Amino acid sequence: MSDKEIKVVATNRKAQHDYFLEDRFEAGMALQGSEIKSVRAGQISLREAYVKNDGREVWLINAHIAPYEPANRLNHEPRRPRRLLLHRREITRLFNETRLKGLSLVPTRVYLARGRAKVEIALARGKRKFDKRQEIARRESERDLARVLRRKGGV
Repeated sequence: MSDKEIKVVATNRKAQHDYFLEDRFEAGMALQGSEIKSVRAGQISLREAYVKNDGREVWLINAHIAPYEPANRLNHEPRRPRRLLLHRREITRLFNETRLKGLSLVPTRVYLARGRAKVEIALARGKRKFDKRQEIARRESERDLARVLRRKGGV
């Protein structure tokens, strides 16, 4: 699928900071009518969201989809659990990876693909404090190097 067919609606930037992201999976979302309208309008937040797998079904928990104003009384609950649509073998694999290897399931972004709302979830290993400090130090050194190279090239 090309990037022209995908419209990214929300990203979870904190996931990259808090976890080492390993495998990524695309999952559909089971939404109500007013929810998909809010998602298309970009009214979704993954800030506190996480994914729960019970071995049979996968759920997106605590994702905030703002109420759709024109739907007034037929609106949805903003933080209700939403079922994610995956193949049975993917659900089983994710369940085994999280249970046996101690990995977490983290939602990384929500996007629209061919008119359907999709969630990208990643198997993730939590970063420790020193891992985060190393990442920040690496980023700062790259920034300093780029600054020095720019100065030398501009003189």
